[in-house]
Amino acid sequence: MHAVFLDNQTFSSNISLATVAQQVTKLTCYSTTTSEQILERCQNAEIVITNKVAFSAETLAQLPQVKLICIAATGYNNVDIESAAKLNIAVTNVSGYAGNSVAQYVLAQILEYYQQTHHHNANTEQGLWQKSDTFCYHGNAITELGGKTLGIVGYGSLGKAVAKLAEAFGMNILISERPYSAMTRTGRIAFSKVIAEADVLSLHCPQTIDTTNIINTDTLEKMKPNAMLINTARGALVKSKDLLVALQTKQIAYAVLDVLEQEPPPTDHPLLVALQEQSLDNLKITAHIAWASNEAQQRLINLLSDNIAAFKCGKKLNRLDS
Repeated sequence: MHAVFLDNQTFSSNISLATVAQQVTKLTCYSTTTSEQILERCQNAEIVITNKVAFSAETLAQLPQVKLICIAATGYNNVDIESAAKLNIAVTNVSGYAGNSVAQYVLAQILEYYQQTHHHNANTEQGLWQKSDTFCYHGNAITELGGKTLGIVGYGSLGKAVAKLAEAFGMNILISERPYSAMTRTGRIAFSKVIAEADVLSLHCPQTIDTTNIINTDTLEKMKPNAMLINTARGALVKSKDLLVALQTKQIAYAVLDVLEQEPPPTDHPLLVALQEQSLDNLKITAHIAWASNEAQQRLINLLSDNIAAFKCGKKLNRLDS
């Protein structure tokens, strides 16, 4: 079977594709692929690997030789699953590979905010400690995580991994019920209560009709003024313009975003403009890298190869089309 990987630039250059290559007769890789290039690049392939390249019903209908589409991610909104099933094209995804990486990112951001390590290192670089009248130079306050409350919205593998690390620091964990849910399951707490009590609110839920823009003016007004918001899930969970106002007015204390509504984002995105103009000192944005430890990336590739191996044997592993 000939396989094509349409956007392998979404992975670091040091990640090995050997396990995938072992499952196919030929593997052709492209750094990126535009919608206009899909048909040409897939015309001789039985297996297509895509991270974010989109396959509409119209595109799928023009690829009769394709038997399997492997999505190199957990989210699968870039492939028309229903149309693929009608055309007898199997579709798989991968999950459970990034728990350690995302949890490490979230705790690193929390620790940086509460420990102020960058600030205190800068104090020494600027010679402030050397000029101190005492043995230490205090600078910004350092706050312990023990006793702080972490609210988690989305308690799948990622949310659970974050909770496990946070508990080790003595944080109190509040697991949110789904927003707008009429009932509250055992072990969960109403979303409205979580956002009101959390010192740190960390988002790990999928984007759905109910979760789009769950962080908005109304939500932000209910959060503590000293609260920290972290979003490593989907950009559209947060209404950016509302967050910008909340940060400007100090309605909440700090926000860390690893995702935005459009990726890559436009240069005139209001939050990015505020960062570039250095008009905000309580916002940090990273380029969708919370998932991307070397180990997590390699696990994803290896899981993807398992999907191909199962398909070859007639087994259904991580299938989305059935």
